[in-house]
Amino acid sequence: MKRLGKSEEIASGFIFLASDESSFMTGTALEIDGGYLMQ
Repeated sequence: MKRLGKSEEIASGFIFLASDESSFMTGTALEIDGGYLMQ
């Protein structure tokens, strides 16, 4: 994407992890990097 993430884009990942929607997740890393690792 060739840009830094906006604070609201990063915050959405934290909000997800703090919500009940992520209650079944264990021992994983949530990469919020705009696809940088796909390169």
